[in-house]
Amino acid sequence: MDADDTSRAERLGGGSLLVAWQLNDKNVLVVGGGEVASQRIESILTADSYITVIAPEAGLHPRTKRFIDLRADRISYHNRPFKGPQDLDGKDMVLTALDDNFLSRHIVEMSRERRIPVNAADIPDLCDFYFGAQIRDGPLQIMISTNGNGPRMASLIKTRLQKGLSGREGEAITKVGQLRSKLKERAPGVGGTLGRERMKWMSTLCNSWEMEDFTHLDDTLMDKLLDEGWNKDKRVPKPQELGLPIRFYYLSALFSATPMPIFPTILAFVAGALAATSFISYKR
Repeated sequence: MDADDTSRAERLGGGSLLVAWQLNDKNVLVVGGGEVASQRIESILTADSYITVIAPEAGLHPRTKRFIDLRADRISYHNRPFKGPQDLDGKDMVLTALDDNFLSRHIVEMSRERRIPVNAADIPDLCDFYFGAQIRDGPLQIMISTNGNGPRMASLIKTRLQKGLSGREGEAITKVGQLRSKLKERAPGVGGTLGRERMKWMSTLCNSWEMEDFTHLDDTLMDKLLDEGWNKDKRVPKPQELGLPIRFYYLSALFSATPMPIFPTILAFVAGALAATSFISYKR
C-alpha cells in the first residue's frame, strides 16, 4: 500500500454504503400521504415495487392521489390511520412520512423488531437508509447524499451536475446494454477467460468512443460493429468505419494535433474558400 492508499484508508468512515437496491416486485409500506410521501412513492415506483399506502384521505397530497389513481396496478391504498404491527405483515421495507414523531418512532421500533429496513422522514437518527437527491435518465440513476446533514445542499449539487450532462447519456447507456447482450449471444458463458475478454473489449470500446456515438447505434450497426470488431481479432473499430457521422470533436482532435504554424494556414484556407464561394454566388 503506497502513501496515497494509506492516506485514503485513514480518511474512510463517516459515510454511507451507496448501493442500487433491487426492489423489483418487493412490498413496500408507506405510512402517510403528504408531499414527502408522494416523493417516496415516486422513488419506489421507479424500482418496480408494490406499494401499500396507509393514510386518511383528507391528508393526501394531490401528487399522492394521482399516483394512487394512475398506478392501481402497483399501489394498494388504505384510507385510514396506521393500526399496528399487523400493517407490517409481509413488508420488505417501511417508510414513514408523518408529522407525528411519536408514531414514527413507534413504527421504526416495530419494524426493527421484525428486521425490516425502515426510513422515517425528517428523523435521520432513526433511518436505516436515506433518500438523496436523484438524477434519472432511463437506466442512468445518480444519487447525491449528504448523509442527513443538508438535504437542500444535495438538491443544489444535483442542479450543478445536471448542467454538465447532455441529456443523452441514458440513451447511450441503453444502446451499450443492448450491444452487451448481442456480444453475450455471440460469446456466451460466465466468467473465465472469455468473460474477461468480453469485459476488456467493451471497456476499450467505451473508452474509445464518445458518448453520443453510441446513440446512433441500431441493430444493423451493432451487428456490423461486432462483425468488424469482436469477430476480427477483437479490435475496436472507429465510429467512422461504421458510417457514423464525423463529429466536431474529431475535428477538434485533428486541430489540436496539428502543429501551430500549420493551424493558421488551415484557417486561412477555409476562410478563402468561404469568400470565394460567396463571390461566385454573388456574381451569379
